Amino acid sequence: MKKVRVNRNTIRMKEMLEKIFRSFNDLSEDDIERGLAVFTPKFYKKNELLIEAGKTCDWIAFISSGTLRNYYFSSKDEEVTYCLTFPNTFITAYSSFLTGKKTFEYIQALTDVEVLVIQKKQYQELIRSSYGWLKFSNHFTEQSYVLMEERLLMLQMVSAEKRYADLIANHPEIIQQVPLKYIASYLGITQRHLSRLRSQLS
Repeated sequence: MKKVRVNRNTIRMKEMLEKIFRSFNDLSEDDIERGLAVFTPKFYKKNELLIEAGKTCDWIAFISSGTLRNYYFSSKDEEVTYCLTFPNTFITAYSSFLTGKKTFEYIQALTDVEVLVIQKKQYQELIRSSYGWLKFSNHFTEQSYVLMEERLLMLQMVSAEKRYADLIANHPEIIQQVPLKYIASYLGITQRHLSRLRSQLS
């Protein structure tokens, strides 16, 4: 992982993370200060991998700028984009982070990306340091499960048209930042189907 070059960037990134911490009412001022101190700024160029299959993920990253995708290779050796992640959110190869086992997935920067990273050992020390951080960790785990469940239900219960419309409404920048083949894979449709949807909604 590469350190961000400009200190001004680091200040801006930590201010964004601080807002996230302050939105969680159970963290005290000491908790917030302790948390901010152990997140390290990193920078990735477009198309770089944060992690690849076969490696163990021992970090959580807060995205301050840029877009990333999680993908894996199916049994037919087809590349499947199953998650797109945007600024002001956290990202990790979650099952590997929890279990300590090698991950099956890749996390790739789709644009230049700035993140703040905490290592698993430091994260565990935070959790042990206060009840506030324990509650924050539980909340993070619950949110990760909810997002996974919503993603599965969306693919099975929501039409492709609505999935695409919702994605564009929430993240209009995606068309400029993410190749159409990745968007199509994320939506669970072919690129040709995506082109038809774009034509209908334009």
